[in-house]
Amino acid sequence: MRCDYHTHTTYSDGSFLSWMVSAAERARLDAIGITDHCTISAREGPRRQRANMGFNLDVTYERRRSAIEAMRERRDIEIHDGVEMDFHPDDSGEIAAFLDEVGFDYAIGSVHELDGTNVHSEDHFAEQSAAARRSHVATYFDRLVTLVESELFDVAAHIDLVERNSALRGLATDEQYRRVAEAFADSRTVPELNAGRVRSEYGEVHPTPQFTEILLEEGIEFVLGTDSHEPKEIEPRKAELETFTATHDVETTTLSL
Repeated sequence: MRCDYHTHTTYSDGSFLSWMVSAAERARLDAIGITDHCTISAREGPRRQRANMGFNLDVTYERRRSAIEAMRERRDIEIHDGVEMDFHPDDSGEIAAFLDEVGFDYAIGSVHELDGTNVHSEDHFAEQSAAARRSHVATYFDRLVTLVESELFDVAAHIDLVERNSALRGLATDEQYRRVAEAFADSRTVPELNAGRVRSEYGEVHPTPQFTEILLEEGIEFVLGTDSHEPKEIEPRKAELETFTATHDVETTTLSL
């Protein structure tokens, strides 16, 4: 694994930039992508979440960019100025304008919102009927396909994020996976292998082996991202990704930066 394309710093919900870069160096990476969360939306729900979570990279990206540039002068590792954007189809125009204006090295797109709340919200979905939960999972994959087809992003993150929520886990179908795989086959956007919860209670890489196999059948390649928020996460997650790619014959690629 040469580059970790997905990490977070204090410019969203991670640790100090210098700590994350040092951890990447200790993990013997050649490059690290700093991809803090960013929400661009005029809708009330995302605006409120942005205020509550402090995901203000649309305001602070120039300050972070200056910090990255200064650190590049002192470190041997490559440091990429990236972003992880929350995606909702209704926000496509605003996202496109923002990305065009700012010019990040690359952009990751993520579907984090379902039914007006974060996908991770166990209680919100657990109290709903089985039919409603299946409908939410279908909506998730509909939005993921739209994300891929939008061509707004270089990378699509944790493309079966619903698996992290026990109330939504196991509800996805092979048909939904194949729709996503076909969309990737026709798009410049590539999926990531994401190790964000591989060493936690969820315990798997995203996407699941079943979903990965369907993507591989379509000839899809992946980039690798640890989705680390703390320095201590980078090295063990890197090792998990290297094991997964080796044992599942996964083809990886690099971004043209």
